Amino acid sequence: MVTLPKVNELGFFEIRLESIGGLGANLAGKMLAEAGVTGSELNGVSFSSYGSEKKGSPVKAHIRFCLPGTLIRDTTPVERPHIVGIFHESLYKSVHVTSGIYEDSLVLVNSAKTPEELKEKLKLPGGTIAVVDAIGIALEEKNRVNMAMLGALFRLCDFLDAEHMKGVIRKSLEKKYPGAVQPALNTFQRGYDEVKFQSFSLPEDIQMPKPIRWDTTALGYETQPIGGMVVNPGNSILKDLSISRAGMMPHFASDKCIHCAACDNVCPDFCFVWEEQPDKKGRPQMFLQGIDYQYCKGCLKCVYACPTEALTDEREEDGYAEEHRVPHRFELTAHH
Repeated sequence: MVTLPKVNELGFFEIRLESIGGLGANLAGKMLAEAGVTGSELNGVSFSSYGSEKKGSPVKAHIRFCLPGTLIRDTTPVERPHIVGIFHESLYKSVHVTSGIYEDSLVLVNSAKTPEELKEKLKLPGGTIAVVDAIGIALEEKNRVNMAMLGALFRLCDFLDAEHMKGVIRKSLEKKYPGAVQPALNTFQRGYDEVKFQSFSLPEDIQMPKPIRWDTTALGYETQPIGGMVVNPGNSILKDLSISRAGMMPHFASDKCIHCAACDNVCPDFCFVWEEQPDKKGRPQMFLQGIDYQYCKGCLKCVYACPTEALTDEREEDGYAEEHRVPHRFELTAHH
């Protein structure tokens, strides 16, 4: 009989997936729960939470498992997860992705960084960090990030049957997308094999932070705005859209640029920074200065539109965006 490694006071083993719309966390959560129910004979439930504009916005998937003798009557969000799966490492900039973890919780991160670097970025006092380069695997196998993350999650959930999951993948894809079956299986297996772990002991005088719910701590009865006020307006000036990138980004070579603005015409988020300067005859003209990577979602439309190969698609490397970012000038002559 399958046993769970740990449970909370209600008898549940709980998993929370932190992602953005488009990376497949919702589907991964459903497949994870299905594998536990049909392959390991556990009771399980999976559900997700996200806003009206799912693509590119934060998404949470919640999964609960329990033994057959326990019924699941709880569909509230998972606040004290035993496992957290972070589908994009940059999410920590805008979402408290590790909220509510226990001292012995497992934190899985899609990243090419080391566990030590991620511990610093996530501000974790201790615990176990698992790392898998899911984006790199997906790019190499020409498949989806969620398959690599799913493989790594099965490695963390050793009470689940990975071979059963492979059967679920085949069943889901072989009728409509037979050519996608083997790449998906390869991606899943590489995620399972290539995940790395490192544990950090919690200092004696330090405790794990308590769970934080943004909807109750940020806005309470004493801090609510006046009725009808929009506290999060729909513009991107202060937002960081870099979490939407899925491994590739445009690189700008100024020596090849002819300042034709073909890139700017197709950019959905006004990432390109221009400055008015005199041309060779002294006439005012707009010259492209570079890219404000804070707003770049990695759609690569600019690369396809560029006639001179001044823009090329490259694998995103750690620190490149910060080093080569050209911030917008919000004066009239420089803004779009």
